[in-house]
Amino acid sequence: MPDSKKAIEVSGLSFQYPDTDEKVLKNINFSVDHGEILGIIGPTGVGKSTLAMCINGLVPQVISGELEGKVYVKGMDVHQGNVAKMSEHVGFVFQEPENQLSQMTIEEEVAFGMGNLGVPRKEMEPRIKDALQQVGLSGFEKRSPLALSGGQQQRLAIAAVLAMRPTILIMDEPTSMLDPKGKNEVYSVLRNLKDYGMTGIIIDHEVERIAEYCDRVLVLSEGEIQMLGTSSEVFTEIEKLHELTLHAPQVTEFLYQYNREFDQELKLSTKLEESIKILESAYKGV
Repeated sequence: MPDSKKAIEVSGLSFQYPDTDEKVLKNINFSVDHGEILGIIGPTGVGKSTLAMCINGLVPQVISGELEGKVYVKGMDVHQGNVAKMSEHVGFVFQEPENQLSQMTIEEEVAFGMGNLGVPRKEMEPRIKDALQQVGLSGFEKRSPLALSGGQQQRLAIAAVLAMRPTILIMDEPTSMLDPKGKNEVYSVLRNLKDYGMTGIIIDHEVERIAEYCDRVLVLSEGEIQMLGTSSEVFTEIEKLHELTLHAPQVTEFLYQYNREFDQELKLSTKLEESIKILESAYKGV
């Protein structure tokens, strides 16, 4: 039986695409608490996006294949419902925002998804206002989405999802196509969503940001969970990450190399300020 106290529960999940020889996901088991942000990292092509699409029902209802196991969202079996119904609970933001944008104005863009859900026009207006405010785009209602920067477009894509009022947000490499300014804009929105108590799953190669914003980190490789723990637990297992062709945040890698170079056993940290204090204490002790 699913645990209704969990926002997401994945049990024995395996999936294989048609006309392929091997499963892309193999016996995946994990859960996500309400209000928790889970980061998913791993080498390219190991099934991270497939796993995300299993959680909102796109796999296998839209993208076909052979699926085993169960996925529950708020106690509901994802694969017993339909994708449209699940979109009321799970919002999905893809890596290329322009692929999600299709309307002439920003307010029409935010209204589009709500229209598909049958939200009355009178109810749409306050939702549009609230969603744009959450992503820092208030006052942009009449502009064209095409006139926005990449970071702004991604924030608009998030606003369109938020307006549908899901309690869970999945972001699949939301900053991979953006410059540093755009990345900062998107992750500042994520910080606000966490303050709202929203549950989130973020797939990203930006390990510094994953370490900073995520409560726990799941490491996927060859279709299997290789590591799962807090950001600190995962990113301080440097040698294991290196075996998986991954790396920790730069400051953690620096401390690791410092220990190797000078035969030290300094504590590894993912946080810059804490790492500076660790190094200062080490130098004072010399």
